[in-house]
Amino acid sequence: MFNQIELFEIDNPCVGVCQSNKKGYCFGCLRSRQERQLWLRMTNEEKREVLRLIVGRRKRIEQMRSRQKQQMEIDFEENLEIDSLFNDSPQ
Repeated sequence: MFNQIELFEIDNPCVGVCQSNKKGYCFGCLRSRQERQLWLRMTNEEKREVLRLIVGRRKRIEQMRSRQKQQMEIDFEENLEIDSLFNDSPQ
């Protein structure tokens, strides 16, 4: 396989938040502890793989948030319907 010469350094994805969740993923850059610790020793190919993983993690988080938002809207509408059943004033 042909190895392409890297003309530019791959930037560190750190955004300065540096707080981890229970699983060890950073809230800011979405890297694991190991990915953060090894970043400076990684090859460019390894760094690109980490960046690819970050994109997937971000998509899953966005999907989860979207589902939570939809569920909150459904719950809100159901509560309005229940409240209207017990409302004494005519509508």
